[in-house]
Amino acid sequence: MSAEATNPASPGAVAGPMTGPVPSPAPRRRSLPRLDLRRLGRAALLGPAARDRLPDAIGHVVEAHRAHHPDADLEPLRRAYLLAESSHRGQMRKSGEPYITHPLAVTLILAELGAETTTLTASLLHDTVEDTDVTLAQVREQFGEEVRYLVDGVTKLEKVDYGAAAEPETFRKMLVATGSDVRVMSIKLADRLHNMRTLGVMRPEKQARIAKVTRDVLIPLAERLGVQALKTELEDLVFAILHPEEYEHTRALLVENAARGDDPLAEIAAEMRTVLNEADIASEVLIRPRHFVSLHRVSRKRGRLRGCDFGRLLVLVNEDADCYGVLGELHTCMKPVVSEFKDFIAVPKFNLYQSLHTALARADGQVAEVLIRTHQMHKVAEAGVIALGNPYAAPASPEDPADGERADPTRPGWLSRLLEWQRAAPDPDTFWSTLREDLAQDREITVFRPDGGTLGLPEGASCVDAAYAQYGEDAHACIGARVNGRLATLSTVLRDGDTVQLLMGQDPASEPSREWLDHAHTPAARIAIQRWLTAHPTPTDAGGTATTETSREPRADETAVRPTSPAPATVAAAVVDRPGASVRLARCCTPVPPDEVTGFAVRGGVVTVHRVGCAAVARMKGTGRAEVGVNWGDGAECRVTLVAESFGRPHLLADLTEAIALQGAEIVSATVEPPTQQRVRHTYTLQLTDAAHLPGLMRAMRNVAGVYDVSRAQHPVSTW
Repeated sequence: MSAEATNPASPGAVAGPMTGPVPSPAPRRRSLPRLDLRRLGRAALLGPAARDRLPDAIGHVVEAHRAHHPDADLEPLRRAYLLAESSHRGQMRKSGEPYITHPLAVTLILAELGAETTTLTASLLHDTVEDTDVTLAQVREQFGEEVRYLVDGVTKLEKVDYGAAAEPETFRKMLVATGSDVRVMSIKLADRLHNMRTLGVMRPEKQARIAKVTRDVLIPLAERLGVQALKTELEDLVFAILHPEEYEHTRALLVENAARGDDPLAEIAAEMRTVLNEADIASEVLIRPRHFVSLHRVSRKRGRLRGCDFGRLLVLVNEDADCYGVLGELHTCMKPVVSEFKDFIAVPKFNLYQSLHTALARADGQVAEVLIRTHQMHKVAEAGVIALGNPYAAPASPEDPADGERADPTRPGWLSRLLEWQRAAPDPDTFWSTLREDLAQDREITVFRPDGGTLGLPEGASCVDAAYAQYGEDAHACIGARVNGRLATLSTVLRDGDTVQLLMGQDPASEPSREWLDHAHTPAARIAIQRWLTAHPTPTDAGGTATTETSREPRADETAVRPTSPAPATVAAAVVDRPGASVRLARCCTPVPPDEVTGFAVRGGVVTVHRVGCAAVARMKGTGRAEVGVNWGDGAECRVTLVAESFGRPHLLADLTEAIALQGAEIVSATVEPPTQQRVRHTYTLQLTDAAHLPGLMRAMRNVAGVYDVSRAQHPVSTW
């Protein structure tokens, strides 16, 4: 690890345009303890303690560790510290502090978050292989293979060059190094946090470079691993460096709010405690002040801030069921803002986060946001995967969940998908560009499958993204979707809570369209589509002028089938009021037996026969035209116009015409309208030998893959 960092500094002490220390904002959640580096430095310089007792320098680490793991074996920590101290002895940070203070600080951060002993042991040793003569073989011999693996992973991360030219391939290597054990990334994040805390003496340009990498890569990774305690402090430190003026403005808002005499959040919290005590629900109600970046975002969104905007209320309970009990009591006894309710317990976020979110309104119009969770949920919300303990330990009880992301904290769902993306990406640049887009997404939606399962997708995701999230590369065969029961194209943007049924084609030759890339937002979808297109280049892709396979369909503006239309068909329809009159079936609605029909006399003594529900009937009746009573005779032959609605795909026209031919129908004319949002409308005028065959014909057309509806024509067609 770089030894360039110096004295610990709050964001206000960062070198740059800002001046003056940052006063403490309003009371906030218990922050991570800061180390007294001089005290630790003196302890380190005094050398190792007696063999049988813990060195004074790691007393703070031990205290934090025992708070989470009272029965932990501390011997590995003692031995790891002795090896790290002796190996780093003589090395100094730029501040003049012994270098050992850095691994101690990193280890304390992890201990405060509840990391287990193996992680803390590796954290103490994380710089020894890179910066000293200690070898991985020595680490394995003294601490075992698990610690060796973690130290090796962190060492590889240290060698990653985050510069723009090296980003794609080196970041890909970093994921390979991290992927099989997420604790490697946990140590890296704690390492970066301590270096960001101690960035004050570096040149402003170097501070800015490190802050930008932290903002673009490491903070999003912390978010996806659920380590909110690290993420929020990193955000504030980066904010202070990259946006000093906005930081100063936000700090001033906090100081101004702290000076106010009233505290609406405290008043609401007191009322909530009374309500929950009367309901006999054991709970804690805490005020969680917003950190700098959160308050800055709220300020930009709402403008003038009021007292309730400076924090949130947190309710901690013992059991999951108590969360809903609290929610019911608060919504019954106080005034809820129902639109703000979200249930992340029933549907956890991709990073393991669980809570109920709601909001309560005061009489003066102020709204307080409320989070409700159990103590265990709170631990995971703060520490993410770090709080899940040793991933190789056996479950505490057989009832522990054995499926989903929680079963394997070394491979949370997002990281597993990330590793799949990097293996599937055709090249490093494709992987990096899609990953950067994914990291930039800081909001997630949850959509439901018809079987009750859920899919976590970024905000703005489409049905294309849902298809690849559910089916992987099998989604190449997806032809459409139903969203909340209604047919939708694959380009449809999904909203939180939607139910999505994906329609899969049966044609093994189905393939993704290049247009899908315009609607794909997730790396899983974009990489899978690009991989297929790379493996199946079209002549156009290779520099030619040929069209793609999907253009085998007729052009959108031309007739698909142009047979010569025979004379209008007639059937034996008896004209009751005018015996012997000529009969012609109207082309606008093409009635067939046993449709309920009516007629109108036209020039030449001909009676046109319409379905009773035809729009032309209403129009002619509205002008005073007299109806002519008709009914069906004994004839069976008829002509009918059918409209087929479908999703576009290769060979669709051929499959439809084949289905029609197999039913014995003769195609008089067929047209294909210009496709709209991947939907294609086909209109067929067909001659049937028997009207009784019509239902079977329509069923056969509906059974063609990609066709979602077939109906009788209701309006005049282009051949009229």
